[in-house]
Amino acid sequence: MKLIKKVLIKHVITEDSRAKLRDDFNAHKMRLEQECQQLLFEQRKMESKKHLQKQEITARFQQEIKNRKEKIKLVDFKIDQLEELKTGTEITEGEVDALVEVEEGMLWSKRMQESKIVIKDDVVIRIDE
Repeated sequence: MKLIKKVLIKHVITEDSRAKLRDDFNAHKMRLEQECQQLLFEQRKMESKKHLQKQEITARFQQEIKNRKEKIKLVDFKIDQLEELKTGTEITEGEVDALVEVEEGMLWSKRMQESKIVIKDDVVIRIDE
C-alpha cells in the first residue's frame, strides 16, 4: 500500500542563496507597495462617483491598504532576519508530499518519522529519512 507523507524542504544559506532570497523579498515588497498605490488610485476614482458612500469606500480601501502595509512590515522583518543568519544555516523552505510504500511487517514508526531534503545552491545535498 502507498501512503502520502510530508517531507520538509530545507535550504542551506550561502551568499548566493542569501542574495536570491533578498531579491525575492524586495520584489515581493515592491509588489505590495504597487498594490497600495493602485488601491489609493481606485479609492480616489470611486470617491469621485456621486452615488457611492465615501465613508464606506474609504474604510474598505484603507483596510486593504493597512493589510498590505502589515505584509510589508513582515517582509522587512524577514529581510532583517536573513541578514542575521550565519552562512551554513539551514532554513525551512516548505513541504512536499512523497509517496511511501508500506507493507506488512514494516516498522511503522521508522517509516513515518520526519524526512527532509536539504538543498544548497539549488542542488540536493542530503536526503534524511
